Amino acid sequence: MARLTRRDAGQAFPIYIVMVAGLLFLAFAFFAVGQASATRNGAQGAADAAALAAAQEARKDLGLPFLAALRTPDGLAEFLENYRYFSAGCSDAQQLADANRSDLYTDDPFRRPRCRWHEGFLQDKVTVSVKTRYTVGSSVIPSTKTKHAKATATAVIEFRCSPKLKDAPSADPGADDTGDEGDEGDKGDEGDKPDLPIPTLDCAGGGLDIDPAHPELWESLAKTIFAVHLIDD
Repeated sequence: MARLTRRDAGQAFPIYIVMVAGLLFLAFAFFAVGQASATRNGAQGAADAAALAAAQEARKDLGLPFLAALRTPDGLAEFLENYRYFSAGCSDAQQLADANRSDLYTDDPFRRPRCRWHEGFLQDKVTVSVKTRYTVGSSVIPSTKTKHAKATATAVIEFRCSPKLKDAPSADPGADDTGDEGDEGDKGDEGDKPDLPIPTLDCAGGGLDIDPAHPELWESLAKTIFAVHLIDD
């Protein structure tokens, strides 16, 4: 049986050192990858939360213009096609990003970081880009010490009802003939303003009656009329 000489053992020792060093480097490299993945997931979570916050806040702000549109002929279709959000909900997006140790950002140095709205018929989108304030951290990869994670998310406000109102009951044609002219004159301007019928929207799950004269009910109606959810970019 061959015996390991002292010379052979001396030659094998550096090989063991290299192998152990290589394994340690791989272990630290995998750890760095895990750190980067966690930072990336944190950025994506911040972007998702910010986009949803912007869309939900914008949905709340739809109440007054939406109810006003129901008071005019073809007002609903015009509202769905022409309403502009601009920076609606972006302050809430920044608050949610801030809560996740991130900020809204843009790659364009000449533009202010903000969320971006894309209007469309029956579905409007808001896209939010965030950048983490924290970095991946120190690792065997030198660049990770100053590397911030970036992520983008898009949420939509989707109209869940038919863009056409259901037929409202017509007023009694003989209603204007009752009473005398003197009584109408006593009413002043109010006598010239007939009561508007309550519009009925055809939404998922059935008809939904909406009284434009009661905007305080909007919060309870908003989720039925407009859905908010994330979509893939």
